[in-house]
Amino acid sequence: MSDITFIFDNQFTTTFSGDEVSDNYPRQVMSAYSFVEPTATKMPQLIATSARVAEQLGLTEEQVNSAEFLTLFSGNRLLEGMKPFAMCYGGHQFGHWAGQLGDGRAINLTEVRTQSHGHKTLQLKGAGPTPYSRTADGLAVLRSSIREFLCSEAMFHLGIATTRALSLSLTGDSVIRDMFYDGHAKAEPGAVVCRVSSSFIRFGSFQLPASRQDLALLTQLVDYVIARDFPHLGAPSPGVYLAWFTEVCDRTCSLVVDWMRVGFVHGVMNTDNMSIIGETIDYGPYGWIDNFDLNWTPNTTDAQGKRYRFGAQGEMAQWNLFQLANAIFPLIDDAEPLQKALNDFAKNYQQQWQQMMAAKLGIELSGELADEAELSLFVEVEDILMSVETDMTIFYRRLADLPDDESLWLTHLNPCFYDEAEMSTSYQETLHNWLERYSKLRDRGNRSRQSISESMNATNPKYVLRNYLAQQAIELAEKQDYSLLHQLQQVLAKPYDEQPEFENFAGKRPAWAKDKAGCSMLSCSS
Repeated sequence: MSDITFIFDNQFTTTFSGDEVSDNYPRQVMSAYSFVEPTATKMPQLIATSARVAEQLGLTEEQVNSAEFLTLFSGNRLLEGMKPFAMCYGGHQFGHWAGQLGDGRAINLTEVRTQSHGHKTLQLKGAGPTPYSRTADGLAVLRSSIREFLCSEAMFHLGIATTRALSLSLTGDSVIRDMFYDGHAKAEPGAVVCRVSSSFIRFGSFQLPASRQDLALLTQLVDYVIARDFPHLGAPSPGVYLAWFTEVCDRTCSLVVDWMRVGFVHGVMNTDNMSIIGETIDYGPYGWIDNFDLNWTPNTTDAQGKRYRFGAQGEMAQWNLFQLANAIFPLIDDAEPLQKALNDFAKNYQQQWQQMMAAKLGIELSGELADEAELSLFVEVEDILMSVETDMTIFYRRLADLPDDESLWLTHLNPCFYDEAEMSTSYQETLHNWLERYSKLRDRGNRSRQSISESMNATNPKYVLRNYLAQQAIELAEKQDYSLLHQLQQVLAKPYDEQPEFENFAGKRPAWAKDKAGCSMLSCSS
Protein backbone atom coordinates (compact mmCIF):
# COMPACT_ATOMS: atom_id res chain seq x y z
CA MET A 1 0.00 0.00 0.00
CA SER A 2 1.28 3.47 -0.90
CA ASP A 3 2.66 5.70 1.86
CA ILE A 4 1.82 8.81 -0.18
CA THR A 5 -1.90 9.42 -0.48
CA PHE A 6 -3.96 12.24 -1.94
CA ILE A 7 -7.62 13.13 -2.10
CA PHE A 8 -8.00 13.02 -5.86
CA ASP A 9 -10.15 15.75 -7.35
CA ASN A 10 -10.19 15.11 -11.08
CA GLN A 11 -12.53 17.99 -11.85
CA PHE A 12 -11.17 18.89 -15.26
CA THR A 13 -11.21 15.42 -16.78
CA THR A 14 -14.63 14.58 -15.35
CA THR A 15 -16.16 17.89 -16.49
CA PHE A 16 -14.90 17.90 -20.07
CA SER A 17 -14.90 15.31 -22.82
CA GLY A 18 -11.43 14.02 -23.59
CA ASP A 19 -9.62 13.16 -26.79
CA GLU A 20 -11.11 9.99 -28.25
CA VAL A 21 -7.71 8.92 -29.64
CA SER A 22 -5.60 7.17 -27.00
CA ASP A 23 -2.35 6.89 -28.97
CA ASN A 24 0.28 9.49 -28.21
CA TYR A 25 1.27 11.20 -31.45
CA PRO A 26 1.10 14.82 -32.68
CA ARG A 27 -2.33 15.76 -34.05
CA GLN A 28 -5.13 18.30 -34.01
CA VAL A 29 -7.41 17.66 -31.04
CA MET A 30 -10.97 18.99 -30.90
CA SER A 31 -11.58 18.32 -27.20
CA ALA A 32 -10.24 20.02 -24.07
CA TYR A 33 -7.54 17.48 -23.22
CA SER A 34 -5.86 14.17 -24.00
CA PHE A 35 -5.00 11.42 -21.55
CA VAL A 36 -1.25 10.78 -21.67
CA GLU A 37 1.21 9.18 -19.28
CA PRO A 38 4.70 10.49 -18.42
CA THR A 39 7.69 8.81 -20.05
CA ALA A 40 9.71 6.60 -17.69
CA THR A 41 13.30 7.74 -17.12
CA LYS A 42 16.53 5.82 -16.67
CA MET A 43 17.88 6.90 -13.30
CA PRO A 44 15.92 9.68 -11.60
CA GLN A 45 17.57 11.71 -8.85
CA LEU A 46 15.85 14.25 -6.62
CA ILE A 47 17.96 17.41 -6.29
CA ALA A 48 15.61 20.04 -4.82
CA THR A 49 12.23 20.33 -3.14
CA SER A 50 10.07 23.05 -1.59
CA ALA A 51 9.16 22.11 1.96
CA ARG A 52 6.40 24.73 2.02
CA VAL A 53 4.69 23.43 -1.10
CA ALA A 54 4.99 19.86 0.18
CA GLU A 55 3.35 20.92 3.44
CA GLN A 56 0.48 22.57 1.54
CA LEU A 57 -0.10 19.29 -0.27
CA GLY A 58 -0.14 17.38 3.01
CA LEU A 59 3.21 15.66 2.44
CA THR A 60 5.51 15.00 5.38
CA GLU A 61 9.27 15.41 5.34
CA GLU A 62 9.62 11.63 5.52
CA GLN A 63 7.41 11.21 2.47
CA VAL A 64 9.34 13.83 0.51
CA ASN A 65 12.57 11.98 1.23
CA SER A 66 11.14 8.61 0.24
CA ALA A 67 11.92 6.61 -2.89
CA GLU A 68 8.21 6.71 -3.71
CA PHE A 69 8.23 10.52 -3.90
CA LEU A 70 11.10 10.42 -6.40
CA THR A 71 9.51 7.83 -8.65
CA LEU A 72 6.15 9.61 -8.52
CA PHE A 73 7.32 13.16 -9.25
CA SER A 74 9.88 12.19 -11.86
CA GLY A 75 7.12 10.51 -13.87
CA ASN A 76 8.11 6.91 -13.23
CA ARG A 77 5.05 5.80 -11.30
CA LEU A 78 1.37 6.57 -10.90
CA LEU A 79 -0.81 6.14 -7.85
CA GLU A 80 -4.17 4.47 -8.21
CA GLY A 81 -6.62 7.25 -8.99
CA MET A 82 -4.19 9.37 -11.00
CA LYS A 83 -5.33 10.15 -14.55
CA PRO A 84 -2.54 12.16 -16.22
CA PHE A 85 -3.58 14.45 -19.05
CA ALA A 86 -2.35 17.26 -21.29
CA MET A 87 -4.56 20.27 -22.01
CA CYS A 88 -5.45 21.56 -25.45
CA TYR A 89 -5.25 25.31 -26.07
CA GLY A 90 -4.11 27.82 -28.67
CA GLY A 91 -2.59 31.26 -28.59
CA HIS A 92 -0.97 34.26 -30.18
CA GLN A 93 2.82 33.98 -30.27
CA PHE A 94 4.70 37.26 -30.76
CA GLY A 95 1.50 38.84 -32.04
CA HIS A 96 0.60 36.13 -34.56
CA TRP A 97 -2.16 33.54 -34.21
CA ALA A 98 -0.48 30.13 -33.90
CA GLY A 99 -3.57 27.91 -33.81
CA GLN A 100 -3.45 24.80 -31.62
CA LEU A 101 -0.55 24.72 -29.16
CA GLY A 102 -1.38 22.82 -25.95
CA ASP A 103 0.72 21.18 -23.25
CA GLY A 104 3.62 20.11 -25.42
CA ARG A 105 6.08 19.73 -22.56
CA ALA A 106 3.76 19.44 -19.59
CA ILE A 107 1.64 16.60 -18.26
CA ASN A 108 -0.90 17.18 -15.50
CA LEU A 109 -0.12 14.32 -13.18
CA THR A 110 -3.24 14.69 -11.08
CA GLU A 111 -5.70 17.09 -9.50
CA VAL A 112 -6.00 16.94 -5.71
CA ARG A 113 -7.99 18.56 -2.93
CA THR A 114 -5.86 19.83 -0.05
CA GLN A 115 -6.96 20.32 3.51
CA SER A 116 -6.36 24.07 3.73
CA HIS A 117 -5.35 25.28 0.26
CA GLY A 118 -8.21 24.03 -1.88
CA HIS A 119 -7.89 22.45 -5.29
CA LYS A 120 -4.40 21.97 -6.75
CA THR A 121 -3.11 20.54 -10.00
CA LEU A 122 0.27 18.78 -9.92
CA GLN A 123 1.99 19.12 -13.27
CA LEU A 124 5.21 17.55 -14.53
CA LYS A 125 7.19 19.72 -16.92
CA GLY A 126 9.63 17.83 -19.11
CA ALA A 127 8.06 14.39 -18.65
CA GLY A 128 7.84 13.44 -22.30
CA PRO A 129 5.80 13.97 -25.46
CA THR A 130 2.08 14.63 -25.70
CA PRO A 131 -0.25 15.00 -28.69
CA TYR A 132 0.60 18.73 -28.51
CA SER A 133 4.39 18.38 -28.75
CA ARG A 134 4.35 18.90 -32.52
CA THR A 135 7.92 18.11 -33.69
CA ALA A 136 9.45 18.34 -30.19
CA ASP A 137 10.23 15.60 -27.67
CA GLY A 138 8.35 16.99 -24.66
CA LEU A 139 11.49 16.87 -22.52
CA ALA A 140 13.30 19.57 -20.54
CA VAL A 141 16.95 20.13 -19.71
CA LEU A 142 18.49 20.85 -16.35
CA ARG A 143 19.33 24.50 -17.04
CA SER A 144 15.75 25.53 -17.84
CA SER A 145 14.39 23.34 -15.04
CA ILE A 146 16.61 25.00 -12.45
CA ARG A 147 15.47 28.39 -13.68
CA GLU A 148 11.81 27.33 -13.44
CA PHE A 149 12.23 25.85 -9.96
CA LEU A 150 14.18 28.76 -8.47
CA CYS A 151 12.17 31.56 -10.06
CA SER A 152 8.73 30.25 -9.18
CA GLU A 153 9.78 29.96 -5.55
CA ALA A 154 11.59 33.32 -5.59
CA MET A 155 8.48 35.03 -6.96
CA PHE A 156 6.29 33.51 -4.27
CA HIS A 157 8.52 34.87 -1.50
CA LEU A 158 8.55 38.27 -3.20
CA GLY A 159 4.78 38.26 -2.72
CA ILE A 160 3.98 37.92 -6.42
CA ALA A 161 1.24 35.60 -7.71
CA THR A 162 2.90 32.56 -9.27
CA THR A 163 2.74 28.87 -9.96
CA ARG A 164 4.82 26.97 -7.41
CA ALA A 165 7.48 24.27 -7.68
CA LEU A 166 7.31 21.14 -5.53
CA SER A 167 10.36 19.30 -6.81
CA LEU A 168 13.23 19.22 -9.27
CA SER A 169 14.58 15.87 -10.44
CA LEU A 170 17.23 14.73 -12.84
CA THR A 171 16.00 12.04 -15.21
CA GLY A 172 19.32 10.30 -15.87
CA ASP A 173 18.70 10.76 -19.61
CA SER A 174 20.46 13.09 -22.02
CA VAL A 175 18.46 15.57 -24.07
CA ILE A 176 19.73 17.10 -27.31
CA ARG A 177 19.26 20.86 -27.50
CA ASP A 178 20.51 23.70 -29.71
CA MET A 179 20.56 26.40 -27.05
CA PHE A 180 20.71 29.39 -29.40
CA TYR A 181 19.37 27.74 -32.56
CA ASP A 182 22.73 28.31 -34.26
CA GLY A 183 23.50 24.76 -35.34
CA HIS A 184 25.51 23.84 -32.24
CA ALA A 185 23.24 21.22 -30.67
CA LYS A 186 24.62 19.15 -27.81
CA ALA A 187 23.54 16.61 -25.24
CA GLU A 188 22.43 18.10 -21.91
CA PRO A 189 21.18 16.48 -18.69
CA GLY A 190 17.41 16.02 -18.67
CA ALA A 191 15.23 17.09 -15.75
CA VAL A 192 11.61 17.24 -14.59
CA VAL A 193 9.97 19.94 -12.45
CA CYS A 194 6.73 19.27 -10.62
CA ARG A 195 4.88 22.55 -10.58
CA VAL A 196 1.71 23.28 -8.65
CA SER A 197 -1.20 25.67 -9.17
CA SER A 198 -4.91 26.01 -8.58
CA SER A 199 -5.26 26.30 -12.35
CA PHE A 200 -3.07 25.97 -15.43
CA ILE A 201 -5.80 27.33 -17.71
CA ARG A 202 -4.59 30.14 -19.97
CA PHE A 203 -6.01 32.89 -22.16
CA GLY A 204 -5.33 30.59 -25.09
CA SER A 205 -7.59 27.92 -23.60
CA PHE A 206 -10.55 30.11 -24.60
CA GLN A 207 -9.06 31.36 -27.84
CA LEU A 208 -8.83 27.94 -29.46
CA PRO A 209 -12.50 26.88 -29.18
CA ALA A 210 -13.50 30.45 -30.14
CA SER A 211 -11.35 30.21 -33.28
CA ARG A 212 -13.07 26.93 -34.12
CA GLN A 213 -16.49 28.43 -33.44
CA ASP A 214 -17.05 25.75 -30.82
CA LEU A 215 -19.42 27.81 -28.69
CA ALA A 216 -20.41 24.82 -26.55
CA LEU A 217 -16.84 24.12 -25.39
CA LEU A 218 -16.09 27.84 -24.99
CA THR A 219 -19.13 28.30 -22.76
CA GLN A 220 -18.34 25.17 -20.78
CA LEU A 221 -14.77 26.35 -20.16
CA VAL A 222 -15.82 29.81 -19.00
CA ASP A 223 -18.57 28.40 -16.75
CA TYR A 224 -16.11 25.89 -15.29
CA VAL A 225 -13.46 28.52 -14.49
CA ILE A 226 -16.02 30.86 -12.91
CA ALA A 227 -17.49 28.08 -10.74
CA ARG A 228 -14.11 26.76 -9.62
CA ASP A 229 -11.82 29.81 -9.43
CA PHE A 230 -14.24 32.78 -9.24
CA PRO A 231 -17.21 31.36 -7.28
CA HIS A 232 -17.91 34.72 -5.61
CA LEU A 233 -19.20 36.05 -8.95
CA GLY A 234 -22.26 33.80 -8.88
CA ALA A 235 -24.03 31.70 -11.48
CA PRO A 236 -22.86 32.18 -15.08
CA SER A 237 -24.75 34.78 -17.14
CA PRO A 238 -23.73 37.53 -19.58
CA GLY A 239 -23.38 39.94 -16.66
CA VAL A 240 -21.25 37.46 -14.71
CA TYR A 241 -19.12 36.79 -17.77
CA LEU A 242 -18.39 40.50 -17.96
CA ALA A 243 -17.64 40.69 -14.22
CA TRP A 244 -15.30 37.72 -14.66
CA PHE A 245 -13.45 39.36 -17.53
CA THR A 246 -13.13 42.55 -15.49
CA GLU A 247 -11.60 40.61 -12.60
CA VAL A 248 -9.19 38.82 -14.94
CA CYS A 249 -8.14 42.29 -16.15
CA ASP A 250 -7.66 43.46 -12.56
CA ARG A 251 -5.62 40.42 -11.55
CA THR A 252 -3.44 40.71 -14.65
CA CYS A 253 -2.90 44.40 -13.99
CA SER A 254 -1.76 43.80 -10.41
CA LEU A 255 0.52 40.99 -11.55
CA VAL A 256 2.36 43.04 -14.16
CA VAL A 257 2.74 46.03 -11.83
CA ASP A 258 4.36 43.63 -9.36
CA TRP A 259 6.74 42.46 -12.09
CA MET A 260 7.71 46.07 -12.72
CA ARG A 261 8.21 46.67 -9.00
CA VAL A 262 10.92 44.03 -8.66
CA GLY A 263 12.46 44.26 -12.14
CA PHE A 264 11.15 40.98 -13.56
CA VAL A 265 10.82 40.55 -17.32
CA HIS A 266 8.73 37.55 -18.38
CA GLY A 267 10.25 37.46 -21.85
CA VAL A 268 7.50 35.54 -23.67
CA MET A 269 4.09 37.04 -22.88
CA ASN A 270 2.25 35.07 -25.55
CA THR A 271 -1.45 34.53 -24.84
CA ASP A 272 -0.81 30.83 -24.16
CA ASN A 273 1.55 31.92 -21.36
CA MET A 274 -1.01 34.12 -19.58
CA SER A 275 -2.75 32.55 -16.57
CA ILE A 276 -6.51 33.05 -16.31
CA ILE A 277 -6.21 33.31 -12.50
CA GLY A 278 -3.51 35.99 -12.69
CA GLU A 279 -0.43 33.99 -11.77
CA THR A 280 3.03 34.18 -13.29
CA ILE A 281 3.24 31.06 -15.42
CA ASP A 282 5.75 29.42 -17.79
CA TYR A 283 9.22 30.52 -16.69
CA GLY A 284 11.08 30.34 -19.99
CA PRO A 285 13.48 33.03 -21.24
CA TYR A 286 12.76 35.41 -18.35
CA GLY A 287 15.28 37.79 -16.86
CA TRP A 288 15.83 40.23 -14.03
CA ILE A 289 16.84 43.81 -14.64
CA ASP A 290 20.39 44.47 -13.46
CA ASN A 291 21.02 47.92 -14.91
CA PHE A 292 17.66 49.63 -15.30
CA ASP A 293 16.58 49.54 -18.95
CA LEU A 294 12.96 49.79 -20.06
CA ASN A 295 13.97 48.50 -23.52
CA TRP A 296 15.66 45.29 -22.34
CA THR A 297 14.30 41.89 -23.29
CA PRO A 298 15.89 38.64 -22.08
CA ASN A 299 14.57 36.62 -25.03
CA THR A 300 16.86 36.13 -28.04
CA THR A 301 13.78 35.48 -30.19
CA ASP A 302 12.55 38.95 -29.20
CA ALA A 303 15.91 40.70 -29.59
CA GLN A 304 14.99 42.57 -32.77
CA GLY A 305 11.36 43.49 -32.20
CA LYS A 306 11.60 43.80 -28.40
CA ARG A 307 7.87 43.14 -28.20
CA TYR A 308 8.13 41.84 -24.63
CA ARG A 309 10.71 44.31 -23.36
CA PHE A 310 10.61 45.37 -19.70
CA GLY A 311 8.78 48.67 -20.23
CA ALA A 312 6.17 47.21 -22.60
CA GLN A 313 4.78 44.54 -20.27
CA GLY A 314 1.71 46.55 -19.26
CA GLU A 315 0.90 47.32 -22.89
CA MET A 316 1.37 43.67 -23.86
CA ALA A 317 -0.88 42.52 -21.02
CA GLN A 318 -3.64 44.79 -22.36
CA TRP A 319 -3.10 43.44 -25.91
CA ASN A 320 -3.45 39.89 -24.60
CA LEU A 321 -6.61 40.81 -22.72
CA PHE A 322 -8.00 42.24 -25.94
CA GLN A 323 -7.50 38.83 -27.55
CA LEU A 324 -9.28 37.19 -24.62
CA ALA A 325 -12.15 39.68 -25.00
CA ASN A 326 -12.43 38.74 -28.68
CA ALA A 327 -12.62 35.07 -27.70
CA ILE A 328 -15.43 35.46 -25.17
CA PHE A 329 -17.38 38.08 -27.12
CA PRO A 330 -19.97 35.50 -28.30
CA LEU A 331 -20.95 34.91 -24.65
CA ILE A 332 -21.62 38.59 -24.01
CA ASP A 333 -22.53 39.80 -27.50
CA ASP A 334 -21.83 43.42 -26.62
CA ALA A 335 -18.50 45.03 -27.47
CA GLU A 336 -18.99 48.24 -25.47
CA PRO A 337 -18.63 46.83 -21.91
CA LEU A 338 -15.67 44.71 -22.99
CA GLN A 339 -14.00 47.77 -24.46
CA LYS A 340 -14.71 49.69 -21.26
CA ALA A 341 -13.01 46.95 -19.22
CA LEU A 342 -9.96 47.18 -21.49
CA ASN A 343 -9.92 50.97 -21.20
CA ASP A 344 -10.24 50.65 -17.42
CA PHE A 345 -7.24 48.31 -17.47
CA ALA A 346 -5.10 51.12 -18.87
CA LYS A 347 -6.39 53.54 -16.22
CA ASN A 348 -5.95 51.00 -13.42
CA TYR A 349 -2.46 50.13 -14.60
CA GLN A 350 -1.43 53.78 -14.53
CA GLN A 351 -2.93 54.23 -11.05
CA GLN A 352 -1.33 51.07 -9.67
CA TRP A 353 1.99 51.94 -11.29
CA GLN A 354 1.93 55.34 -9.60
CA GLN A 355 1.06 53.77 -6.25
CA MET A 356 3.84 51.23 -6.73
CA MET A 357 6.39 53.93 -7.53
CA ALA A 358 5.29 55.90 -4.50
CA ALA A 359 5.81 52.83 -2.31
CA LYS A 360 9.25 52.19 -3.84
CA LEU A 361 10.25 55.78 -3.08
CA GLY A 362 8.61 55.96 0.34
CA ILE A 363 6.25 58.75 -0.69
CA GLU A 364 2.64 59.15 0.40
CA LEU A 365 0.57 60.25 -2.58
CA SER A 366 -1.53 63.36 -2.20
CA GLY A 367 -4.52 61.48 -3.68
CA GLU A 368 -5.45 58.29 -5.50
CA LEU A 369 -3.39 59.53 -8.43
CA ALA A 370 -0.09 61.34 -8.27
CA ASP A 371 -0.13 65.11 -8.56
CA GLU A 372 2.09 66.89 -11.07
CA ALA A 373 5.12 67.07 -8.78
CA GLU A 374 4.86 63.44 -7.75
CA LEU A 375 4.35 62.12 -11.27
CA SER A 376 7.26 64.21 -12.52
CA LEU A 377 9.44 62.65 -9.84
CA PHE A 378 8.43 59.10 -10.89
CA VAL A 379 9.01 59.67 -14.60
CA GLU A 380 12.31 61.49 -14.10
CA VAL A 381 13.83 58.83 -11.86
CA GLU A 382 13.40 56.29 -14.65
CA ASP A 383 15.08 58.67 -17.10
CA ILE A 384 17.93 59.15 -14.64
CA LEU A 385 18.32 55.41 -14.04
CA MET A 386 18.47 54.79 -17.80
CA SER A 387 20.91 57.59 -18.59
CA VAL A 388 23.83 55.69 -17.03
CA GLU A 389 24.05 52.00 -16.16
CA THR A 390 22.46 51.88 -12.72
CA ASP A 391 21.59 48.74 -10.79
CA MET A 392 17.86 48.98 -10.12
CA THR A 393 17.72 46.70 -7.08
CA ILE A 394 20.67 48.31 -5.31
CA PHE A 395 19.51 51.86 -6.12
CA TYR A 396 16.18 51.51 -4.33
CA ARG A 397 17.69 49.74 -1.32
CA ARG A 398 20.35 52.45 -0.97
CA LEU A 399 17.74 55.17 -1.42
CA ALA A 400 15.94 53.91 1.71
CA ASP A 401 18.97 54.96 3.78
CA LEU A 402 19.87 58.16 1.96
CA PRO A 403 21.93 60.36 4.34
CA ASP A 404 20.60 63.72 5.49
CA ASP A 405 23.90 65.32 4.49
CA GLU A 406 23.58 66.22 0.79
CA SER A 407 27.35 66.10 0.31
CA LEU A 408 27.23 62.34 0.98
CA TRP A 409 24.46 61.48 -1.47
CA LEU A 410 26.61 60.57 -4.44
CA THR A 411 29.05 58.54 -2.37
CA HIS A 412 26.15 56.70 -0.75
CA LEU A 413 24.65 55.77 -4.12
CA ASN A 414 27.98 54.93 -5.75
CA PRO A 415 27.55 51.12 -5.33
CA CYS A 416 24.59 51.34 -7.76
CA PHE A 417 26.63 52.43 -10.76
CA TYR A 418 28.31 50.08 -13.21
CA ASP A 419 30.71 52.62 -14.76
CA GLU A 420 31.75 55.75 -12.87
CA ALA A 421 33.17 57.17 -16.10
CA GLU A 422 29.58 57.65 -17.34
CA MET A 423 28.77 59.96 -14.46
CA SER A 424 29.40 63.34 -16.06
CA THR A 425 29.11 66.60 -14.14
CA SER A 426 25.79 67.20 -15.90
CA TYR A 427 24.48 63.80 -14.79
CA GLN A 428 25.56 64.39 -11.20
CA GLU A 429 23.77 67.74 -11.15
CA THR A 430 20.60 66.15 -12.58
CA LEU A 431 20.69 63.37 -10.00
CA HIS A 432 21.36 65.81 -7.15
CA ASN A 433 18.48 68.06 -8.19
CA TRP A 434 16.15 65.07 -8.34
CA LEU A 435 17.28 63.91 -4.89
CA GLU A 436 16.58 67.37 -3.47
CA ARG A 437 13.01 67.34 -4.76
CA TYR A 438 12.60 63.71 -3.75
CA SER A 439 13.70 64.21 -0.15
CA LYS A 440 11.28 67.14 0.28
CA LEU A 441 8.31 65.10 -0.98
CA ARG A 442 9.35 62.10 1.08
CA ASP A 443 9.58 64.10 4.32
CA ARG A 444 6.46 66.27 3.96
CA GLY A 445 4.29 64.01 6.17
CA ASN A 446 4.49 63.01 9.82
CA ARG A 447 6.23 59.67 9.34
CA SER A 448 9.65 59.08 10.85
CA ARG A 449 12.61 58.39 8.58
CA GLN A 450 12.88 54.93 10.14
CA SER A 451 9.30 54.02 9.28
CA ILE A 452 9.78 55.32 5.73
CA SER A 453 12.95 53.28 5.33
CA GLU A 454 11.24 50.15 6.66
CA SER A 455 8.30 50.53 4.29
CA MET A 456 10.65 51.03 1.34
CA ASN A 457 12.65 47.95 2.24
CA ALA A 458 9.44 45.95 2.47
CA THR A 459 8.65 47.02 -1.11
CA ASN A 460 12.11 46.87 -2.68
CA PRO A 461 13.81 43.47 -2.37
CA LYS A 462 17.49 43.21 -1.57
CA TYR A 463 17.80 39.78 -3.19
CA VAL A 464 16.41 38.79 -6.57
CA LEU A 465 17.31 35.87 -8.82
CA ARG A 466 19.97 37.71 -10.77
CA ASN A 467 20.61 36.09 -14.12
CA TYR A 468 24.28 35.43 -13.46
CA LEU A 469 23.52 33.75 -10.11
CA ALA A 470 21.07 31.37 -11.77
CA GLN A 471 23.65 30.62 -14.47
CA GLN A 472 26.34 29.90 -11.87
CA ALA A 473 23.98 27.50 -10.09
CA ILE A 474 23.26 25.80 -13.43
CA GLU A 475 26.93 25.39 -14.33
CA LEU A 476 27.68 23.85 -10.92
CA ALA A 477 24.64 21.59 -11.09
CA GLU A 478 25.75 20.29 -14.48
CA LYS A 479 28.86 19.10 -12.60
CA GLN A 480 26.67 17.41 -9.93
CA ASP A 481 27.27 20.22 -7.43
CA TYR A 482 23.90 21.47 -6.13
CA SER A 483 25.23 23.60 -3.28
CA LEU A 484 24.57 26.97 -4.93
CA LEU A 485 21.11 25.86 -6.05
CA HIS A 486 20.19 25.08 -2.46
CA GLN A 487 21.86 28.23 -1.14
CA LEU A 488 19.96 30.44 -3.58
CA GLN A 489 16.72 28.74 -2.61
CA GLN A 490 17.48 29.64 1.01
CA VAL A 491 18.45 33.26 0.28
CA LEU A 492 15.49 33.94 -2.00
CA ALA A 493 13.06 32.75 0.67
CA LYS A 494 13.75 36.05 2.54
CA PRO A 495 14.27 38.57 -0.27
CA TYR A 496 13.49 41.68 1.78
CA ASP A 497 15.75 40.80 4.74
CA GLU A 498 19.34 41.98 5.06
CA GLN A 499 20.84 38.47 5.53
CA PRO A 500 24.44 39.74 6.06
CA GLU A 501 25.80 36.20 5.67
CA PHE A 502 24.60 36.27 2.05
CA GLU A 503 25.69 39.81 1.19
CA ASN A 504 27.66 38.53 -1.81
CA PHE A 505 24.38 37.63 -3.52
CA ALA A 506 23.20 41.26 -3.38
CA GLY A 507 26.04 42.80 -5.38
CA LYS A 508 26.04 44.20 -8.90
CA ARG A 509 26.28 41.93 -11.92
CA PRO A 510 30.00 41.20 -12.47
CA ALA A 511 31.58 42.54 -15.66
CA TRP A 512 32.17 39.03 -17.01
CA ALA A 513 28.42 38.32 -16.90
CA LYS A 514 27.24 41.31 -18.96
CA ASP A 515 27.28 39.48 -22.29
CA LYS A 516 27.71 35.87 -21.17
CA ALA A 517 25.21 33.33 -22.50
CA GLY A 518 22.59 32.63 -19.83
CA CYS A 519 23.44 35.82 -17.94
CA SER A 520 22.29 38.38 -20.47
CA MET A 521 19.85 36.76 -22.89
CA LEU A 522 18.25 33.35 -23.28
CA SER A 523 16.38 31.47 -25.95
CA CYS A 524 13.16 29.49 -25.65
CA SER A 525 15.27 26.33 -25.91
CA SER A 526 14.70 23.76 -23.20
